[in-house]
Amino acid sequence: MYPLARPVRLDLDSFARACSASPELIRRFVGLGLLEAERDAAGRLWFRTAELATFARIQRLRSGFGLDYAALDLVLHLLDRIAVLEAASRRVGGDRPWTRTS
Repeated sequence: MYPLARPVRLDLDSFARACSASPELIRRFVGLGLLEAERDAAGRLWFRTAELATFARIQRLRSGFGLDYAALDLVLHLLDRIAVLEAASRRVGGDRPWTRTS
């Protein structure tokens, strides 16, 4: 039997498997604030499926630029802020994001 839809949340082990990472690494990222997770009454971590994209982004930044965890947090926040500013620019009539030169 196949599930009809992706689960809204993943437990720690399922999230780690989906990321091909160890649960310990995932816990570390949560502790550092790089990934968002909810805790249930028993203290277990639960992740939204959107956090899979965040994990992939973290891995790309670490492998591509060799950033440490503190720098990763800063870069992730700056990239998110740039995306917000570009969206706002498009809403007020800017047809091109300011980060593009052509």
